[in-house]
Amino acid sequence: MIEAFRGRAPAAAVVLLALLAGCASRVPIVDAHVHLNDVEMQVGLMEEFGIDRAVVFWGVRSNDEKVLEAAGRHPQRFIPFASISPERSAFRPMWQRDDPAILARLESLLATGRFRGIGEISVVHDATSGFAATAFSPMSPTMRGILALARRHRLPVMVHCERSHLEPFTEMLAAHRDVTVIWAHGGYTDAATARRMLEANPNLYYELSARTWPRHPRSDAYTIMPGNVLAPEWRSLVEAMPGRFLVGTDASHHVLENEKMKARSVRAFLDQLSPGARREVAAGTLLRLLGERGP
Repeated sequence: MIEAFRGRAPAAAVVLLALLAGCASRVPIVDAHVHLNDVEMQVGLMEEFGIDRAVVFWGVRSNDEKVLEAAGRHPQRFIPFASISPERSAFRPMWQRDDPAILARLESLLATGRFRGIGEISVVHDATSGFAATAFSPMSPTMRGILALARRHRLPVMVHCERSHLEPFTEMLAAHRDVTVIWAHGGYTDAATARRMLEANPNLYYELSARTWPRHPRSDAYTIMPGNVLAPEWRSLVEAMPGRFLVGTDASHHVLENEKMKARSVRAFLDQLSPGARREVAAGTLLRLLGERGP
């Protein structure tokens, strides 16, 4: 039905038809990016918006231990990742001096066998409200140590690295080809850069949290869904490489209505993809990275 209108109907009409088609064919969703500050709110959001599972890591009101405790109570919903990210005030000085103790902490967390991945590691993150900027080299001894642990434990690593540090980030990817790197928010790159990075780096996966929001507070250029309509260049790229993309909400549980907007935007994005791409991006890609069978 959608194909019959493509090229003849206005963009809004095509999107409406895609939304209707998506509503008729719900697929499992795994949210790849949740800062677990409020367990009950997160569970409620997942139930309301039909999100089956979520990758969870600590936020401002939690830590690795609390994440594990929540995953123990909700093992069918939460997929815990371990983090030693430098925005945490206790960890920043250790990053600044490349203290081996920070890697020893991560090793002890991973040795439990309960964490399914590492991250979010905000090696380069611009300052935002309540978040001090971080600017550590993706090729620093600490970052390379994290990737070495990921290799040893065969776990994916989610890295937040702004596009301003694209060159050292690319160097990091090339030096660790056998480590799966999930690029949080896809570095906020444009579609052309995304295509080039994915083609050149087979170990790189694009995570789209915050990119599907109708408006991003840092820059209008960061959304791939202006006016809730998936930009054509991003549609083309995701459809061409669905096995390299993941969805996420970037939930943080501060304001409930904001969290609902994030979940709603993920649904709107998925509903504008073809059925095959939708299944991959919604859950299939991430589940394979975790060593599970896709839906």
